[in-house]
Amino acid sequence: MTPATCDEVLDTTGDGERVSNKASHLLSFRGGEERREKAAPSRSGPGSPAGLESKGRLKRGKEMKPSLRSRQEPRRLSNAVIIGAMLLSLCVLSIVKARYCATPFAGKAEDQLQEQMNSSIRMETEDESPARTPGEQEEEEEEADEEVSTTAAPAAKVTVPAAKAKAKAVNKKGKPTCYMTSKRSERCDASGDIRVDGNRSTIYVSGIDRDWKTKPYARYHDPVAMSFVREYTLTPLRAGSAPACTRNHSVPGFLFSNRGFSGNLYHDYTDVLVPLFISTHQFKGRVQFLLSGMKPWWVAKFTPLFRQLTRFDVIDVDNDREVHCFPRIIVGATFHKDMGVIPSKSPGHVSVVDFKRTLRAAFGLERESASRTGGAPGTNGKPRLLIISRRKSRRFMNEREMAEAAAAAGFDVRVAEPDQHTDMATFARLVNSADVMIGVHGAGLTNMVFLPRGAVLIQVVPFGGLEWLTSVTFKDPAQDMEVNYMDYNVKLEESSLIDQYPRNHQVLTDPYAVHKQGWDALKSAYLDKQNIRMDLDRFKETLKDALERLPAP
Repeated sequence: MTPATCDEVLDTTGDGERVSNKASHLLSFRGGEERREKAAPSRSGPGSPAGLESKGRLKRGKEMKPSLRSRQEPRRLSNAVIIGAMLLSLCVLSIVKARYCATPFAGKAEDQLQEQMNSSIRMETEDESPARTPGEQEEEEEEADEEVSTTAAPAAKVTVPAAKAKAKAVNKKGKPTCYMTSKRSERCDASGDIRVDGNRSTIYVSGIDRDWKTKPYARYHDPVAMSFVREYTLTPLRAGSAPACTRNHSVPGFLFSNRGFSGNLYHDYTDVLVPLFISTHQFKGRVQFLLSGMKPWWVAKFTPLFRQLTRFDVIDVDNDREVHCFPRIIVGATFHKDMGVIPSKSPGHVSVVDFKRTLRAAFGLERESASRTGGAPGTNGKPRLLIISRRKSRRFMNEREMAEAAAAAGFDVRVAEPDQHTDMATFARLVNSADVMIGVHGAGLTNMVFLPRGAVLIQVVPFGGLEWLTSVTFKDPAQDMEVNYMDYNVKLEESSLIDQYPRNHQVLTDPYAVHKQGWDALKSAYLDKQNIRMDLDRFKETLKDALERLPAP
């Protein structure tokens, strides 16, 4: 009856009850044997010793009754002991279940905390946050300047109301019009007479029977991000009440938003661009983009990519005075995973490698594969190392020494710091020329999307038990992108935290205790206030390992 898992404990407890019933039946069966033994005539002959003994017992009659009770009483005592043992075992199992099964799987409490933090990660950095107009700045003043926490109670992390998660807008044919494609994304898809009045945030749809409100941004689990996204209403198109068409389109319309946390490179790709690719690549350019919350500088930044996905100019739907009419409308892009695509779920079974191929075409990137002997112009047969620099938090304090050590190890070294003023095409070409890229965890590592196949990404993981965070954001996506991934886990002696806290401080001795205080505490201690002084000997060994991972010429 020893349980291997908590589920087995529950099953065993149930079996224990059945065993108890079997035990009662067994006791009753034994009693029947005693009664049959008492009533059955002796098979021994009268002259046999047994017969004589039996006869003697019958003669003594009353004297034998105490003897019969004396035989039954030990059996009853034995039965009572069996029942007591079973009850005791059930009690022990119940105690084990209560003590060890509150969390059915080992490590689940920590996993739940990490999942809660994953749902609240915002990777905006002060170096990479976009310039905003005065109006935009006022609108977004409430945001923290780097990574906003939404670590309320765990139940609050998924913001889709239970009623909405189950309810669906249904057309007259019974086909769902709006539905959740994941816990992070909702999609509305309707065909027929479609009229989009963006100025009123309303889409008139023939064939549906109810209103449906939706926000076209793939971060439904994050209330902070979604608070910046404009809501659109799909409403039944009724004769005489819908506005007349002022502009007709022969291709489907696709409505999405670039509000939320967009403007930060990581969220640009995770929340907008990769989902947009998943949802629209199958149209082969024959789709009209309708952008809500348009930021002109953002559109200009990614125009080369948009030109790969649509043949038409992007429409600023919120501020457009036209009533656009379509044969079909899709509202909201589909999210699969952070900076990733699940081929089995995507139209045409495309992957994130196909997305990278689209980026190469968009930005004119020449290198398809990395090499130990380099290959980029000006490298003179050396592999190129690109160091992603940072000015403020999580910066390399001995960056110059790192560059010199890498050059001595045989690398052609480049140091670059992307920001909101960096030309995307120019920086994409620089990253594409690299064979190895290294940087501290942060949005700048998102540029790995431009690395050639077989290149090496080295993510420097700050001190503080952040491996779970660095895995979901860059490790897992890199492997899907055919990029070799390496961790460089910062030791306490390499961290500036050692100069900020006494040696016995919780921040240094028990990072997980800080994690349990929530995202804001973790971010403040390990992301906002930490810089890195790389151990040059470790760094050289890491570069040697990276060189061996590069494809041979």
